[in-house]
Order: sequence, then structure tokens, then C-alpha cells
Amino acid sequence: MHLVEVIGVPTRVMRPATPVDLPQAETIVADLLDVLRRQLGMDLAMLARVEDDHLVLQVLRGDAAGFGVAPGDRLPRRGPLEEVLPGVGVTRTRPGEGRAGPPGGAPGGTSGDPLGGGFGLAGVGAYACVPVLDGDGLNYGVLACLSHRPRPAAPERDGRFLRLMAAFLTDVVLDLQEMWSRRRRLWSQVSDVIDGGGPLVVFQPIFRLRDQRMVGLEALSRFPGMAEDPQSWYENAAAVGLATELERMAFARACAVLPELPAGLTLAINASPSTIIAGVVDLLPDFAAGRVIVEITEHERIADDDRLLLAVDLLRRRGVRIAIDDIGTGYAALEQLLRLRPEITKLDGIITRGIDIDAARRAIAVGLVQVADEIGGHIVAEGIETAAELATVMATGIPYGQGYLLAHPTPLAEVAGLRTYATVPADRH
Repeated sequence: MHLVEVIGVPTRVMRPATPVDLPQAETIVADLLDVLRRQLGMDLAMLARVEDDHLVLQVLRGDAAGFGVAPGDRLPRRGPLEEVLPGVGVTRTRPGEGRAGPPGGAPGGTSGDPLGGGFGLAGVGAYACVPVLDGDGLNYGVLACLSHRPRPAAPERDGRFLRLMAAFLTDVVLDLQEMWSRRRRLWSQVSDVIDGGGPLVVFQPIFRLRDQRMVGLEALSRFPGMAEDPQSWYENAAAVGLATELERMAFARACAVLPELPAGLTLAINASPSTIIAGVVDLLPDFAAGRVIVEITEHERIADDDRLLLAVDLLRRRGVRIAIDDIGTGYAALEQLLRLRPEITKLDGIITRGIDIDAARRAIAVGLVQVADEIGGHIVAEGIETAAELATVMATGIPYGQGYLLAHPTPLAEVAGLRTYATVPADRH
């Protein structure tokens, strides 16, 4: 059978068109922490927010790994820390004080050490901390600096500088608090989807255009309530560090339906480069060879990353073919096309829509057909919505396509009942 006649089902792992930028409030805090860490000669500066009986680490700058912490960690608020929060206190160990261990070792510090003992952190040889107040004068949290090695105490000088930084932070913590509240809500929403087994999947047929024969399906993610589109869900997952986990859930859910698809149709599953690098081979069924296509989405500028090339090579050795999504919309996509040499290239709907009235769009399509021929691949046009677009896509030499004109997405239970051939009204424009 011809290569693309067994084109398959990408699970639609939609991602943001541009990276999620660091919020302005968090950027300001990060810059201030860098200044504080350098001024005090410490290894780590951090802002932690009080939440019930815990401190939630919000922004960290410096050697966070050396102390075994990361943004979002919850540390117990107990013991000597209570003495720091009500007032303005600065503490710093002198050489020989405390029992600080090496980075990554057992928790150290004396019983009066709110960061080594009260926080339970490892390898704290010196610290300085001061409370941060919000705009109403209430305790927001703690601004702290940590050092692996003991250092001479300078409470007066360090205290003045810490208070200066804390005063600056008062103006931004409200924005930061709102940002973290939003991220917490997003984390909860995405986690609910992950705990429920991942997004639902519906299927949109792909057709061989010369006779409109269905040759494959694309799986599209659907989320609870659909208050936000799928792209927003994946963008939100990226913002709270759950993108790879959510994509793997979508990947696994798509793999699970392979035995139920009509004979002759293969399954292609989409994933971003980062998720492919993290590994998806373990999710493939034993009978994946010849039936599964992995479609690479989200055109991160990592096409020259050897880890992606190695991961793609591993997939191909398992009999999986590679597709590149959204070609025609960015330089990074062209990088992936040239470096990965995919068996299948998807022409983005942005190029397809209006291709019948735009010579530039037609030129891009013709050029990509020529490139695909050179590397031994095939083109699939996405987003075909009018008869005129269909006719023009075919005239450019693109052999395969999909879009609302040909068929809408449908649940898996209805796939077997789909017409083998699309019905395209001749007068539809």
C-alpha cells in the first residue's frame, strides 16, 4: 500500500504559538533576588509565601538544586520561623556555628536555625531572612538568602539591605499572589484531567483527494466543558509544568484505540519535541510497527538538538513514521523539515485557507510539494473548508487533505459508520 494511504491519527496536542513568557511581577522579583544574592554573597535567594502552616517557595534564584528545592515546594512553617515572621529579623551564622552539611546532604543547622532547622533544608551554612509585607501591612511571606558555607555575621548591614529589598517587593507581591493563585487553579484543572486519564479524543478523517477515499484519521483532544479551546489547555499545562505529563496521557489514550480503528487505517499521535525527547516509545503497543505515525507539533527551536534526533531514530527503529505539523507557519518548522526529513508533512490551515485567491499561498504549497518529493515524503493539506480551496490544493499537487468540507471530527464509536468516500457539494464555496 502507498505510504500515505496508511496515514493515521495524530492526537491533537495543541500548543501555544509562542512560548509562555515569565509574568512581569515574577521577572521583577527574580531580578531583585539576583541583586540580593550578589550583595550578600550567598548561594541562593528566594521568596516564600505563607500559606496556612507552610511556606510555598515562589521564586528562586541561584543554586536551588544544591539545597534540594524548587518553585512550588511547600516547606513546614514551624519552630523558630515563627519568631521571624512577626517582626523584622536577620540571622546569619558565624564560622563554626551550626551543623551545616554539604549540599544535598542531611539537614543541618542548629535548633535556632529557621532555614536549616525550621525549614528542614539541607546544607545551610549561613542564612539571612526578613518578612515581606503586603500592601495592607500583613505578612505575605519571607525573603531569604542561603549559603552553603558559614559566613561572618553582619546583621546590621545585611538587615538594612534585606529591608530595602522587602520594601520593593511590597509593591509587586499582590500581582505575584494573583499570578500564583491563577497558576494553582490551572494546576488543579489540568491535574483533574490527568487523573481522569487524559483528554477525550475525537477523530477527523484524512482523504486521498483524487478519489476522496478515506485513508486515515486525525485524533483531536477535547477537554471538560470546552470553556477554553484545546490549545489553551495545553498552554495552561505548560505554564504549570504539566505539559509533558498531559501530552503523554493524550498519547497513551490514542494508542489505546488502535485495535478499534477500521482495518487499513493507521494511528498517528502528536507530541511536542520536548515530550518526544522525554520519551514516548514506552507507550507504543507491540503492534505499532507500520500502523503508528508520530506527528511532531510545537515548533520549538530545538531542531538541532541531538536528543530529538536520537528519539526520532528510536521511533523509526520501532517501525513508526514521522510527520511534521503546521509547515508553512514558521522558520523552526522548516528547520525540523530539513533536519528530520519526515515521511509526512502537514500543510497548516493558515496556508490552505484562501489558497484559491492568494498566489503566495499557492507558491508555498507548490514549493513544499517539491521539497517533499526530494526527501521521499508526502504532503497533507489541513483546514480545507471550501470547494475552491479543495480544487486549488489538488492543482498544486498535494495528494491528501482534511477539513470541515470533507468531514467533521466524530467520536470513535461513529468512525466505523463513516462513509468511505467524502461527499463534497459541487456548489459549496
